[in-house]
Order: sequence, then C-alpha cells, then structure tokens
Amino acid sequence: MTKPEIFDLVIIGASFAGLRCAKTAALRGLRVLVLEQKQSAGARVRTTGIFVKEAAEEMDFPAKLSRKIYGVRLYAPALTSIDLHSPGYAFHATDTPALLSWMAEETIRAGAEIRFGCAFRGLTEIAGGYGLKDLGINTRYLVGADGAKSAVAGALGLSANKHFLYGVEVGVPLDDAVDPNYLHCFLGQDVAPGYIAWAVPGPHHIQIGLAASEHKKPSIEQALVHVQRALGMERARIVDRRAGAIPAGGGLRRIGTSRTLLVGDAAGLVSPMTAGGIQPALRSGRRAGQAIAEYLLDEGPCPAALMARENPRFRIKRLQRLLMDVGLPDAVWNASLGTAPMRAVAQWLYFHRRTKGERLRLEALDRMVPTQALRDRPDRHWDWGRLRDNK
Repeated sequence: MTKPEIFDLVIIGASFAGLRCAKTAALRGLRVLVLEQKQSAGARVRTTGIFVKEAAEEMDFPAKLSRKIYGVRLYAPALTSIDLHSPGYAFHATDTPALLSWMAEETIRAGAEIRFGCAFRGLTEIAGGYGLKDLGINTRYLVGADGAKSAVAGALGLSANKHFLYGVEVGVPLDDAVDPNYLHCFLGQDVAPGYIAWAVPGPHHIQIGLAASEHKKPSIEQALVHVQRALGMERARIVDRRAGAIPAGGGLRRIGTSRTLLVGDAAGLVSPMTAGGIQPALRSGRRAGQAIAEYLLDEGPCPAALMARENPRFRIKRLQRLLMDVGLPDAVWNASLGTAPMRAVAQWLYFHRRTKGERLRLEALDRMVPTQALRDRPDRHWDWGRLRDNK
C-alpha cells in the first residue's frame, strides 16, 4: 500500500482567499498544498473582480492587470444619474482570470504546491490531522476556501451560508460610448431587484451584469438591454459569461475546529449590502496563513478561535440588506436620487470615507512611529499596526 503524502497545510480552493493563505503559510515555512477542481486558477471565474481601494492596499499586483476607475455614475430607473468621486480613491477593474493566474504563480514561487483538476471528495480524521479521501494525502491542518457553498464546511459540520444574492454577468467588447472613468451602476426593481446592475469598463472588455435577491430571478437579457440603452452602446456580441451565488448573510459563527478553518466566501466574509468580498477574502487568507503557521510551528493560539474574533460580522449591513430585499419602488429612486441625503448615503457606501477624527488620529499615529533605534530596543514590543487599527 502506497504511503500517503504528508503536508502541514492543505487548502481546498485556489481563489483569492485560498491562494493568499497558501502563499503566506508557505513563506512562513509550512509545507502547503492547494487543491483546485478547475483546470487553472483563472478558469470559470465567478466574480466581477473589482478591487476597492482597501483591497488594492491589501495586496500589490501588476498594474497591467487592471484599469483604475476614479468615479461612480449612479443611475435611477428613469436613467437620470449622479456622479460620485472621492479624492485619492480609486477602484481597480481587473482582468480577473489573469490576476488569479498571476496569484497562483506567486504562490508556487513562495514554495506552495498547487494541483489543478483535483476535487475534494471528503475526509477522515486521523491522529494529528485529516486524511483526504481517494487522494492519498494527509494533512496536519485543513482550510476550506471553496466558495459560497463550501463542501469542506458540509463535511465538517461547520456553519454554512444560507442567504444569497445571485449574480450573472457578461463581457462585451470595449465601446467608446461608455465613459471609462466611471463604474456605471443602475438601480431599479425591474432590472435588479434587491441590488443593482452595472457596467464596468475593464482592461479588455466591458462587464455588464446584475445581482438580485435570492427569491427573485435575475434576467441578464433585460439588464443588458437596459444598460446598453442608457449608455448609448451598440448591441454587441457576448465574449464572456459568469454567474454564481454571493453570500449575503454576514460572517458565519462556527468557522473551524482545532485543525480546520473556513476563509473568504466559505466563512461568509462578504458585505451583505455591497456584495464586496475580495478585500475580506484577501485579508482573511493572509491572517489565516499567519495564524496557522504560528499554531503549527510556535504553539500559537487556535486559528479558528482567533479568526472568529477578528472576522467582521457586518451587523449594520445585514440590516441594510433586509431593507434592500424589501426594495423601494422605482418612483422613490427616481425622486430621491438627486437629493443631498441620497447622495451622502451613496458616497458613504461606495467610498467608505473616513471621518475627520479618524484621519487626524491616523496622522497623529504616523508622527508617533518610533525611530529604528527605538524599534530595536529589546525591552520594547511595539505593534504600531495594531495601535493604528485600534484593535
């Protein structure tokens, strides 16, 4: 009988959270394996791939893989619109398949191994870890980064996402009629009940899509006609199509055991209001890689307990999601979009502007960062990042 391969960490899923976790853990000295059922990291992508500023600050990536967009144009159902900007803030519309492929290459360069075309089929508990069924692989620690409907969560009896938005998107060729300086976002119960439709001028295509509440079926054909009419686009051939479930219930409670952990969408780390999940995925993947390495190498705290405390719960945004699910009549959107209160709400949702007090606090802390000599003193244990984040 062939002896099983033994790894410190096996990660199921090679998307943003899984690859980020793998790279971090490998750099810290763990023997890491990523299993992905797709044939490549960039195959069958299900996300629009928009990086908000906070996500771009979380991970550096080649500029050629994205297009910066500095504003949002928000449309009422009657197609009146307002423009929103914030100094210093930019979105990144990415070539998501190419970006994920680049992340996979960087993960391998860091020392991790990735096996594509390798599906998770279940596990058995063994002394000091788990064995993966039919794969001949044993691991000391297992991470589920396998998306909104996680098979790892199901196999381990962990919490599962129960509330979703459903999104569908198509790619069409670039069109000069579409202003590339804006994310174009469309409100309306007919076109996108419970959420929005969008047109994103990306590096190579315009991505047109919508997401809708789980009890309402999204119609990409209707959204496509609506968006193309609003932007004055010619009817174009579809060159790409994406679809998938988006967790909308907030962070899950039971996300791991002493030897297992869920990250990213599998842990419900998606904003219920904005459906933004890339920045939480990158952050949770990085923190998980750090915590698992400390746990296995240095007898650090349990990663699942640590992440359960750190992960956002999105309490306020869950309430906002309930309101969006009820939905406002189109007449209300048409009447209110140009008002100062609605503009302020939209500005806050899209740009996450810091308050004046928070900006002053961060500036003051920047001035307090100690000199290198003080940092090196053996009797001081400085953690200025934690102080800045007020944790």
